[in-house]
Amino acid sequence: MKKNILVVDDSALMRRVICDIINSDNNFEAKDFCRDGLEAYEKLKTTTYDGVVLDVNMPRMDGLQLLEQLQKDGIKATVIMVSTLTTEDADVTMRAMERGAIDFVTKPGNIIEAKGEAFRKNLLSVLSAVYETKSFLRTRTPAAAKPTTVRHTSTGRNKIVALACSTGGPKALQSVIPLLPKGLNAPVVLVQHMPVGFTKSMADRLDEISEIAVKEAEEGDKLEKGHVYVAPGGKHLEVAKCPDGTHKIVLNDMPPIGGLKPCANIMYDSLRDCGYDEIVCVVLTGMGQDGTKGILSLEKKKPIYVISQDADTCIVYGMPRAIADAGVVDEVVPLNDVAKTITKNVGVK
Repeated sequence: MKKNILVVDDSALMRRVICDIINSDNNFEAKDFCRDGLEAYEKLKTTTYDGVVLDVNMPRMDGLQLLEQLQKDGIKATVIMVSTLTTEDADVTMRAMERGAIDFVTKPGNIIEAKGEAFRKNLLSVLSAVYETKSFLRTRTPAAAKPTTVRHTSTGRNKIVALACSTGGPKALQSVIPLLPKGLNAPVVLVQHMPVGFTKSMADRLDEISEIAVKEAEEGDKLEKGHVYVAPGGKHLEVAKCPDGTHKIVLNDMPPIGGLKPCANIMYDSLRDCGYDEIVCVVLTGMGQDGTKGILSLEKKKPIYVISQDADTCIVYGMPRAIADAGVVDEVVPLNDVAKTITKNVGVK
């Protein structure tokens, strides 16, 4: 049976394009649409949909207001935001994650782009990944979410946390970063697959709601314990050892790797030559396998400890599944236990 998706957008042309894209996939159908959040609210009070594709800016009731109303009334919906590349929309989209949206896709700047293959592929890939995870959870065997190996780790206390996530990551990070203590005894470098501008909004929002300091990484930033450095959209992030033994951020402008920029594999590869005693690798929800190749390469040079989010709490069980299948996961934990597990492994200064 096809998954029934509700489309909410104030532009008739954009509604038509999004509906056509959804209906072009045999797994989905978009028969219902709404012109604003108020219409959507009335529909969602009486009708259950498999998913909602929701615009940010709309008259009467915008996307954020709709999410707030649904949350207030206890109405559950799987919501994917459609957001333009403006700073204002990026800020609203980050807040939408706090109010229940599971992820977002970038809204094209014009109708020609909207009818292009990139937007179609992006929208359908997010929808497909979410429902593939739901299907996996229904059909899996109990052993599927268990770690395959347990390895000994370094006794050294000079550690760094390297975290990777993708689809569902902005929402997941809000259940991880704010729970890390201000005195975390390690720096954190973080790759989240997002466009330019959104990583800055995400970092700023996480900084607002966290004890630990969070910022979008800049070229030359010296890594400090108790700080989180978010790879900027459109740049690859590397960690480089300085002559004095400290470490700094290096941003490079190499082409996307498998369509990803930033790419977690590049971050993990750069840590092969670092001066840290151990790298605590954390893999959260996301499509694909980014991070696995880099972690496997890193393991050949440095002691590592790998923490993976479990299937039950992933929006998309892709990246965590890939690293678990590779046999290098030390702990598989639910999302709400990730921060506690990180802190347990690196300590508090």
